[in-house]
Amino acid sequence: MLAMNVTDRPYTHEMVVVHRVFRRESGLMPRFVRAVPEGDTARAAEIAEHYLDYAEGLHHHHSAEDELVWPLLLSRVRLEKDMVVRMEEQHDRISETLTRIAEVLPEWRLTASKGAGEKLAIAMEEHRTALVEHLDDEERYVLALVAEHMSVAEWEAVGARAVEQIPKKKLLISMGAILEEADQEERGFFLGKLPLFARLLWRTVGRRQYAEQVSRLRGPLAA
Repeated sequence: MLAMNVTDRPYTHEMVVVHRVFRRESGLMPRFVRAVPEGDTARAAEIAEHYLDYAEGLHHHHSAEDELVWPLLLSRVRLEKDMVVRMEEQHDRISETLTRIAEVLPEWRLTASKGAGEKLAIAMEEHRTALVEHLDDEERYVLALVAEHMSVAEWEAVGARAVEQIPKKKLLISMGAILEEADQEERGFFLGKLPLFARLLWRTVGRRQYAEQVSRLRGPLAA
């Protein structure tokens, strides 16, 4: 059972659930690209837009950590400073992989050629390798430091910063992406953070919107 009633320590497990989304989507992205038929620029544009949403979400996620987590930890830990510095270095490497993707994405989006698609898919796989290494290390070593050295308010400010950056029209899709990866208890935690109106909106509109997007994006993978 998860400790949902923690009051004096940050509830860092929520970050683990969010990480599951990035793991899932970074794994799907090369498959999406390789499944696009030669010359199908409409489908390529759709996948490119989905990737850009993913990259933007990851950027905001990492920016919140860069600004609100790593500096605090570096000022409060001693023996574990090397691990925090490792987090910063990994963020830099991940940014480099995103830059590589940005270099090859436009040609594929315009042509949907198999050659350009393979270059893009390989770049996305390299990105995922760097990302998963980072997420694994963060969960294994750093979240415990967060729980020990950051206050609940400081930790909640990290999540609030990331949410603030999500365009309002994409909030329900973002919630669906998280809830897909959550078990029943985790779902209760995330939905419980929403105001009543937002929970009703998710149940009446968001759940259907997210299901439609998943079917549209992943349908060709099952063909």
